[in-house]
Amino acid sequence: MISAFAFGGSGVAAKPLITAGLEPLHVTWLRVAGAALVMLPVAWRHRRLPLRRPALLAGFGLLAVAGVQACYFAALSRIPVGVALLIEYLAPALVLGWVRFVQRKPVTRAAAVGVVLAVGGLACVVEVWSGLRLDPVGLALALGAACCQVGYFVLSDHGSDGADAADPLGVIAYGLLIGAAVLTVVARPWETDWPVLGGSAYLDGTRVPAVVLLVWIVLVATVLAYVTGVLSVRRLSPQVAGVVACLEAVIATVLAWVLLGEHLTVPQVVGGLVVLAGAFVAQAATPRATSEAIPKTALKTTPKVGQAGRAGRTDESDEGGGGGDASPVRAGESR
Repeated sequence: MISAFAFGGSGVAAKPLITAGLEPLHVTWLRVAGAALVMLPVAWRHRRLPLRRPALLAGFGLLAVAGVQACYFAALSRIPVGVALLIEYLAPALVLGWVRFVQRKPVTRAAAVGVVLAVGGLACVVEVWSGLRLDPVGLALALGAACCQVGYFVLSDHGSDGADAADPLGVIAYGLLIGAAVLTVVARPWETDWPVLGGSAYLDGTRVPAVVLLVWIVLVATVLAYVTGVLSVRRLSPQVAGVVACLEAVIATVLAWVLLGEHLTVPQVVGGLVVLAGAFVAQAATPRATSEAIPKTALKTTPKVGQAGRAGRTDESDEGGGGGDASPVRAGESR
């Protein structure tokens, strides 16, 4: 829920900056690059992680960070925002397909029902019928963003098991660094209108320093969002966390209503309630699924997130010592 709120609040802070004169891709680059800078000490602490899990880090940076952002913004240039957002949030359904047919793991009926409710509710929240037009390239780009988001959920859970488990903070730190490097080529930040950051932007007529909005985007909508999201995926599951992540669109719409004065229609309110119902149905099945999938003996010995290590290990290996990474990556998230 915290991750959904943090991700959902990114658009409310980014839109005033865009209105003030910054290009959308430049805002995206500032967001990712700023978060990567904040996470540099974490990357240094886990400096051996790239040698141990290079494929995981590259995949997370290319898909979960750079891929989602680049494909989504490219899709917006060709199709309506509502359509792009709805297609991107088909990711939970795609995650179910990945888990069921690629990983060959059972999928609970509650998770499937939750996906159906969430996708149907999202169609109302984004009012997909408004200004709908068919653009094959735009639809393909939006679907690409959805596929990249699937990578986010799957990779967030991928590094949490086994003797070579990767610390979630290390994965996020290097993912942001890789994503920032890729977006630097795409966004060309040297063309940014930097003076805008020294001025002000407006939230529904209220004057706010532009740099304050940027700090919110970096610290809350990116660093906090990714950290809580990855931890949640590892504690829930990719399929359950994917459904809960659909709340991002609802939260974004409500925040835009409260802070930007963008009014909600009756279908949007109803759709938001349906999304909430889908998230609740999917999440409610988690304890049962967990207890059936993990032996009781394993449940008794599994350390909690926040302890110094997994099964007696520490994170000294990233600093040159023995053992493994500290805490497991989240048990289930989103974008």
